[in-house]
Amino acid sequence: MMRLLPKTNIDFLKYRKVYYTLFALLLVVGIICFFTRGFNMGIDFTGGTMVQVKFEQPVDMGQVRNALTVTGANSELQSFGDNSFAISEKSTSEEVGVVQQRIENALNTLNVPYTVLQTNSVGPAVGANMTERALWSILLSMVFIIIYVAFRFNNILWGLSGVVALFHDLFLMAVAFSITQREIDLVVVAAFLTVAGFSINDTIVIFDRMRENVRLHPKISFGELINLSINETLSRTIITTLTVLFALFVLYFFGGEVINSFAFAMLIGCVSGVYSTIALTTPLVYTWSHGEYHDGGNTASKPAARKQAETATSVGNERNNQRPVVRKRQRRNHR
Repeated sequence: MMRLLPKTNIDFLKYRKVYYTLFALLLVVGIICFFTRGFNMGIDFTGGTMVQVKFEQPVDMGQVRNALTVTGANSELQSFGDNSFAISEKSTSEEVGVVQQRIENALNTLNVPYTVLQTNSVGPAVGANMTERALWSILLSMVFIIIYVAFRFNNILWGLSGVVALFHDLFLMAVAFSITQREIDLVVVAAFLTVAGFSINDTIVIFDRMRENVRLHPKISFGELINLSINETLSRTIITTLTVLFALFVLYFFGGEVINSFAFAMLIGCVSGVYSTIALTTPLVYTWSHGEYHDGGNTASKPAARKQAETATSVGNERNNQRPVVRKRQRRNHR
């Protein structure tokens, strides 16, 4: 297997209290930011007007965006190919006509014939429904992740620790969007769910290595086992993350305005996912397990398990040593 780093021996659990403190500070800063700055929700959640047009001649997307900027309107532009564009703007149901007229006046400055294919209005009721669905999708994804991890590793604590790390990643992404006031739409929600899947995958890789090392290294403590597992998978984690980050950097700088917020969310989420897996998931497993290995409800610390194994072995040897003596006595009595 390819290794980016040499073999490491880092004591990650040593700084677990620092990780917990940083997590608590993030919660405080995030809550303050949410109440002071709030979120810039897109028309998918707040309601607005969407005008779809088709030009008779090829038009550059940058020219259309510049024409819309001149009007002073905060419009979103999306290309559908074949010289068709969807232009969206936040508005109420009473402002649909005004918004459409303003968009048409901006497009007229391009001096290229076009046709208005359709005009749709998204009301606040639809926006509230979309918000509720988005929150439910994120919540249910976390619940099913807990169930999956708990079923796979026979321990619900491992599933809960993984979801705490996911909450950290999504919370940090939400704070970033609140600070930058980037618009949150359904594409950004998709980025949130994608990060959840990416982060839990890295967690499961470490959990699998921990389960393997329980059998391969039965005499080490649970804390040493966790550090060993993280160090053994560290190179794989960095290679996988860098591969994703390279692609995301290209999307962020050259992907265009439509997917810029998606790439921004994924960049923050991927980096946070690597950190939370190492700094929150495994330390929480160690803390909640009180430094002991739990397997399907059976708790056994490594020193205790080793002592029990040695005791069982010595008792078995004593029994085996006594059996030949009994047989000799029986033979002598028989003679």
